Amino acid sequence: MRIIIAGDGKLGQMLTRQLSGEGHDLTLIDNDPDALESTIERYDVMSIEGNCASMEVLRNAGVANADLLITATGADELNLLCCMTAHGMNPNLHTIARIRTPDLVESTYAMRKMFALSLAVNPERQAAREIHRLLRYPGFLKREKFANGLVEIVELKIDKDSVLANQPLRQLGQITRVQVLVCTVVRDGKAAAPTGEFVLKEGDHIYVTGGIKELSLLLKNIGIATPKIRSVIIAGGGRNCYYLTQLLVKEGVHVKIIEKDWERCEALAEILPDATVVEGDVSIRSVLEREKVHEADAVVAMTGMDELNVILSMYANSVKVPQVITKLGRGENLELLSSLPIGSIVSPKDLCCDTITRYVRAMGNQIGAAVTVHSIADGQAEAIEFIVDTTTKHVGEPLKDITFRKNVLLASITRGGAIEVPNGDSVIRPGDRIVIVTSGNTVIHNLNDIFAV
Repeated sequence: MRIIIAGDGKLGQMLTRQLSGEGHDLTLIDNDPDALESTIERYDVMSIEGNCASMEVLRNAGVANADLLITATGADELNLLCCMTAHGMNPNLHTIARIRTPDLVESTYAMRKMFALSLAVNPERQAAREIHRLLRYPGFLKREKFANGLVEIVELKIDKDSVLANQPLRQLGQITRVQVLVCTVVRDGKAAAPTGEFVLKEGDHIYVTGGIKELSLLLKNIGIATPKIRSVIIAGGGRNCYYLTQLLVKEGVHVKIIEKDWERCEALAEILPDATVVEGDVSIRSVLEREKVHEADAVVAMTGMDELNVILSMYANSVKVPQVITKLGRGENLELLSSLPIGSIVSPKDLCCDTITRYVRAMGNQIGAAVTVHSIADGQAEAIEFIVDTTTKHVGEPLKDITFRKNVLLASITRGGAIEVPNGDSVIRPGDRIVIVTSGNTVIHNLNDIFAV
């Protein structure tokens, strides 16, 4: 597929790595020649220097023959103008724009056709929704939903006092008394697809698949408390904070925002009257003590500095805050950070990239395309949801008689609201929603790609 990416920033680079790795023909547009040079040294892509909304620049980028344009510059207005101009030059072009400014979000979604948008993505709002889900259902480090919310893949960390520590996975059902599947384990920064003889150890991060009820019982049966969140302290008053606070105050949660910029504090106090806004620098310990961070039910570190977010989360963990969530703007070295006591990690860029990747795959494979795509295990694996149809191979055959591709695991089958953890006698039928987990460099474009033959 021929794809143009306008904007070679953090998201643009992540998309370049993902989509070039899947074999797409990419052309990048950016005003910064140094950024373009750095990217083309690492990836086999074309680049055009210039204004992405210019007809001449778009023409040189091959917009007339392109299949998709993704705009991810730092200016929302430029992203919209680029999409409108490109669509005027090629009416068959699909367009995706990143829109981050709260004032533009409503009009963008309401006027998508006028702006010639196939899809609008808002990383900050996506991150706020993900953090909101984690706060509503504490106990898991990460949650990814599938099958219209009936199935989830959740992340848990094995602590030294966990009943699962030093236990082989074949004992999981007996210990937890629920039917779930551990599909991936991350140990020392490396992901593995475990067998029943795999012994869990302190520090392991496990990714567990199951229904919502089963996963809730899993937490209860292994002794992880899930108290309701009543008070949240948010560090940093940016866009993420705005969207998250809106969601929390609607549920009666008391939100305190700590922001060091006085003008931003005034603006937040005006647009978020139900929240408490405090001027303060969260890098200063006396400020954290003054604002009684240790008494909060949850702390969300979402300043504009990843390093500060990590330090704040480590402090919150040290004073026994029950739930800690860390927002990271950069996705590098997640395997190192995941070993630190910083609670759940949420990356707006990763969430946005997953959404765009799913759209791209659906474009290329209208039949058998992925319904949901999530990156898990620090980006070392993918969890993908498909709907079985009449074109799917091996329908009605027992799984024990089917050969799957290497590094592919069938994690769950959902049929008519009933969730099944697959075994050798399980079968798939048209209409089933299945979740598969892939690791390594295995790329799954459509459902039939999971089979070896």
